[in-house]
Amino acid sequence: MLNQTVLVGRIVRDPEIKETENGAKLSNLTLAVPRSYKNEEGVYETDFIDVTLWSNIAVTTSEYCRKGDLVGVKGRIQTDSYEKDGEKKFAMNIIADKVSFLSSKAKTEPEPEM
Repeated sequence: MLNQTVLVGRIVRDPEIKETENGAKLSNLTLAVPRSYKNEEGVYETDFIDVTLWSNIAVTTSEYCRKGDLVGVKGRIQTDSYEKDGEKKFAMNIIADKVSFLSSKAKTEPEPEM
């Protein structure tokens, strides 16, 4: 059996590191991933997909990526269940195994003339 997904999209907001009670580092991202086809109105719709990053992947991504950056994520789908107002609900999330930085950073300083 296989549980693997690959996404390419833009980060919706700057990633921030959080720490669990037992000291594990994590970051939650939302990726804007455009669909590969147009709807009835001729518009490409966008899916907003939640991704959880753990440990070094979370730290590195929060250091080098910002809102609007294009990233590739390889990971797995995880489902969780919880109760709300007496009704059982389900949530789906992507747990990242690898993040590839696909945006090229703009230069902040001009190169010296020679």
